[in-house]
Amino acid sequence: MADTSDFKNGLCIEYNGNLCTIVQFQHVKPGKGAAFVRTKLKNIKTGKVVENTFNAGVKINIQRIERRPYQFLYKDDLGYNFMHNETFEQEAFQEELINAPQFLKEGQNVEAVWHADTETPLYCELPPFVVLEVIYTEPGLKGDTSSSTSLKSAQLETKAEIMVPLFINTGDKIKVDTRDSSYGERVKE
Repeated sequence: MADTSDFKNGLCIEYNGNLCTIVQFQHVKPGKGAAFVRTKLKNIKTGKVVENTFNAGVKINIQRIERRPYQFLYKDDLGYNFMHNETFEQEAFQEELINAPQFLKEGQNVEAVWHADTETPLYCELPPFVVLEVIYTEPGLKGDTSSSTSLKSAQLETKAEIMVPLFINTGDKIKVDTRDSSYGERVKE
């Protein structure tokens, strides 16, 4: 078993029966009293961040998690089907395990995080940015080529809709931020 001196950002621990990652921690040694560690823990299942204080030297249960590369194949009634990039084994993940399923297209590479001891998938992450083609948007107004203050709706090749600047046209490829579903930039071919 480990203790609080083993804390580091990204470490996965068991806290109150849940798997949590350490987002931030700080060792505090007050002038009076015992030392302690202030932490921010992110629940892997819910994504909720909670603050907690551990007394220095408290035993913690470290959990092993593994990041594995996968490629998206297709979606069917079993869920989203992926292939492991090294072993070529196929896995079906439910939609709630994927951080931005609306931006998945065939052949998209993702990273799946697994609990190593129980061999269960915890979540599946797309890259921070993906390049997608705009399949429909209203035509832009002549002269509105540099203004990004006004936005319009655009449908992407994955059928997702996001807001884009007025100068984006049907057929343009754009970079989309998968963390907040926002427009990044137009991609030149």
